Amino acid sequence: MSDHSTAPLHHEVVVIGGGNAGLSVAGRLRRYGVDDVAVIEPREHHLYQPMFSHVAGGTAAASVATRPQGSVTPKGVTWIQDRVQTIDPVAKTVLLESGTRVEYEQLVVTPGIQKDWDAVPGLTEAMATPVGISNYEFEFAQKASRVLREVRSGTVVFTQPAGPATCSGAAQKPMYLACDYWRQTGVLDDIRVILVVPTPTMFGMPMIDAELDRKVAEYGIEVRFSRELVAVDPERRVVTIAETAPQDGPDRGQDGSTGGQHEEIAYDVLHAVPPQSAPDWLAATALADPGNPGGFVEVDSLTLRHPRFPDVWTLGDAAAVMSSKSGGALRQQAFTLVKNLTAVRAGKSPSHVYNGYSVCPFTVSRGTVVFAEFDDRYRPMPTIPFWKGLAKERRFTFLADRYLLPWVYWNLILQGRA
Repeated sequence: MSDHSTAPLHHEVVVIGGGNAGLSVAGRLRRYGVDDVAVIEPREHHLYQPMFSHVAGGTAAASVATRPQGSVTPKGVTWIQDRVQTIDPVAKTVLLESGTRVEYEQLVVTPGIQKDWDAVPGLTEAMATPVGISNYEFEFAQKASRVLREVRSGTVVFTQPAGPATCSGAAQKPMYLACDYWRQTGVLDDIRVILVVPTPTMFGMPMIDAELDRKVAEYGIEVRFSRELVAVDPERRVVTIAETAPQDGPDRGQDGSTGGQHEEIAYDVLHAVPPQSAPDWLAATALADPGNPGGFVEVDSLTLRHPRFPDVWTLGDAAAVMSSKSGGALRQQAFTLVKNLTAVRAGKSPSHVYNGYSVCPFTVSRGTVVFAEFDDRYRPMPTIPFWKGLAKERRFTFLADRYLLPWVYWNLILQGRA
């Protein structure tokens, strides 16, 4: 580690995190005339996480979900390849693990979400076995593609976490893709598929629930509603599930508390999604919302500005906003945040408001998608006003999800152009 006495770096706007949110904000800021923008991101490769479900389900090669970080960082943006150790919002500095200090005038905090695999006893060990898979880590998604393709009989359990999670409905996507594949290959009737969801319905919106209920019945999937994974015995290949506390939507819960009625289920393959929270280092800073047990950054959900530190902004999975955490929500958030940050930079008050939009495309077969668009109260919020047709299972939304949106992501969103 370098000497802390080294002169600190200084940038007008510092963005923590070089994922979807961080790069799209950095690109927009550059386009709005902010010349000195730096992004702190330790990873060498950028990952397009919505594609993980297609990788796990066998409808995309892993190579299409990743590119070198340097190749997608917007031109004119400084890339600091390092990890954040902590933030001092009073001194307006970020301390990096290398010992370097970075001073800022405005700070955008968007490091993403932390996957808490160790929060469920036995889950980490289960993922290390040949039959533990997930679409929430790149390596596990690659493994899932092979494992699900080779299943010919037995019990496959899919789990969705309680509490806040990034696009928690995505936990269901590889299940539908796998079921469709097993049906096409003639083995679906020999496979018992069990889905564990923390909510009393499939999603929380009647029109979406109706579509997903239809697909569940079509594939013969057994659903354990209002349940969550609480333990795994990887040696016996047994999961334990229990009642969840009541929730209003797929990632509305905060404490993940469980009740009684434990049930053990033997499995041959386990596709699991872990509980999630803000990164530990972030939860330990003064920026965390004291009323949020997940450690997420306190924020005005409308302006995306920190209520106690006006030169700090946040969006994405690390923000304690009311809306569902998803890549689709980031586009609206990035637009709002950049408009407000540049207004403050010009001596004006932030006037743009995030409308709570979020989206979850459910890949319900290897050629169709149910496109759920909704606000922070899980009310329909279609991109095309007054047309709810995208919520129906359709072929063209699959093509958009699999081919069009990735192109838009790599070429426009990350550059702040969409």
